[in-house]
Amino acid sequence: MRLKFTAKKMSRNRLRVAFISYNFGEYCVRLVNALAERTDVLLIIPDRILESHAATLDRRVRLIQFRNPRLRHAFQQLRNIRRLIRQIHEFHPDVVHYQGAHLWFNLAVPLLRRYPLVFTVHDVRPHPGDHLSQKTPQWIENLARRQADELIVHTLYARDLLARELPHAAGKTSVIPHIQIGRAASSARTEEDEHLILFFGRIWEYKGLEYLIRAEPLISARVPNARVLIAGEGEDFARYRRMMVHPNRFLIHNKFVPEDQAADYFHRASVVVLPYIEASQSGVIPMAYSAGKPVVATTVGGLPEMVEHGRTGYLVPPRDSVQLAEAVIKLLLDESLGRQMGANGKRKMEEECPPRVVAQKTLEVYRRAVERTARARQATYVRDSSAVPSRTGVID
Repeated sequence: MRLKFTAKKMSRNRLRVAFISYNFGEYCVRLVNALAERTDVLLIIPDRILESHAATLDRRVRLIQFRNPRLRHAFQQLRNIRRLIRQIHEFHPDVVHYQGAHLWFNLAVPLLRRYPLVFTVHDVRPHPGDHLSQKTPQWIENLARRQADELIVHTLYARDLLARELPHAAGKTSVIPHIQIGRAASSARTEEDEHLILFFGRIWEYKGLEYLIRAEPLISARVPNARVLIAGEGEDFARYRRMMVHPNRFLIHNKFVPEDQAADYFHRASVVVLPYIEASQSGVIPMAYSAGKPVVATTVGGLPEMVEHGRTGYLVPPRDSVQLAEAVIKLLLDESLGRQMGANGKRKMEEECPPRVVAQKTLEVYRRAVERTARARQATYVRDSSAVPSRTGVID
């Protein structure tokens, strides 16, 4: 484990935030960079997750990066977490912000209850077929969430789902949109490929890739030079290959995609497609919008809150390859429409989800968490004081 403080000693009158995450490298770096404008931030993150984004981390952000052992290595995990908890105590935070979804750290969250705790819930429940998220049992995830003074989700859909899962959370859950993410293309010469359809991200059952594959013959019949780029890893890809009617129409990168290569994919694409059959929110949509690309997505979960039908893309029913194909065809055949929708999406990101806006909304949640904790401690003090026996032996 490496400890590195990259900031000079700052004034103690600034809010001190311990920001902990085991995932979401670009998301975390963009948010803590914006928070560093107004707070003292300590970012705690695995070195592998930070690696691609370390160069963009603001020098004012204090950093603890560490090697994250495999989940099955219980002793190493516990030793790691013990050190992290100690270093959080040494930082003396005013609030702790945890991104959740880590089996062992979830169990350690009660050790941080001396501080106001904010918990960001990226996915309320594991998605169908997502074997990685299912490694943390739901009861352990909920155990950690119950410790939070304030919770953050990215869509109204996720807020309502969380309220059903944890009824007590309804009054302390804030909806803050997904922060703007997405890099510029690695090469200034990266240009859009004519009629290139992009499916990007981890490939699990809930992503609905099979429906895009089934839509391909319908798309190719109208747009003969259309191609589908599938970029990402996940479950066994063999069954998807067997579904392909025209394998030569597909460009398949079934592996982990580095950040710079991902940026090139988005800039090359004519349209980005999310044929999901279930979702809470999506980090792919902000990446598409940042690259100025229109999106075709399904009407599941929080996706309709992120895609403005007819303005930044199209929404279609899930599991409907025909309507999916029709929406993609419209954008491929009308390039000016695709460019306009892409520009609208880029503007939406820049206006609604830039880091400074998301950071300001997050700071408001921090303040509520601090105030909630102060009120609870005051109520406890008053209750305990009222229970102290008077000199006459009668409880006041």
